[in-house]
Amino acid sequence: MGTPCHFALFDLQPGFRLDLDKLAVRYRELAREVHPDRFADASEREQRIALERSAALNEAYQTLKSAPRRARYLLAIGGHEVPQEITVHDPEFLLQQMQLREELEDLQDSADLDGVAVFKRRLKTAQEALNEDFAACWNDPAQREQAERLMRRMQFLDKLAYEVRQLEERLDD
Repeated sequence: MGTPCHFALFDLQPGFRLDLDKLAVRYRELAREVHPDRFADASEREQRIALERSAALNEAYQTLKSAPRRARYLLAIGGHEVPQEITVHDPEFLLQQMQLREELEDLQDSADLDGVAVFKRRLKTAQEALNEDFAACWNDPAQREQAERLMRRMQFLDKLAYEVRQLEERLDD
């Protein structure tokens, strides 16, 4: 394996539960060390290495700070690349997705800012529950399918949370 593991870059053991504040502090420390400005007078090779290290660090940080991306990464380094697009045999969740989408559309149509705030809190609670469930099972080979299912649910809720934030900004204007 050529590139160091994202967790190793931050001197962390691979795991799902991370202290995101500590991660951010460590990221800023490391980013200062490899910042291209520090290599302005260095050789071209050193500049290129600094740039590569900076890019790798940034990629690692973006992956680890996002729960769904961190989940996907953990499953991948566990030796199983999870296909990006896959038919999800998760009828219960598909139904929940449709309901959440409809609810969000109604909130958008009615420009209901209070409703959006309530929806956002519910979404956060659902995300936290998924995170806990994933943390409990990702490292157990017998629960591999369940871990992948949870990771896909996390990705969906993450996307939905992004759409909620965009809606809030539009309604705030």
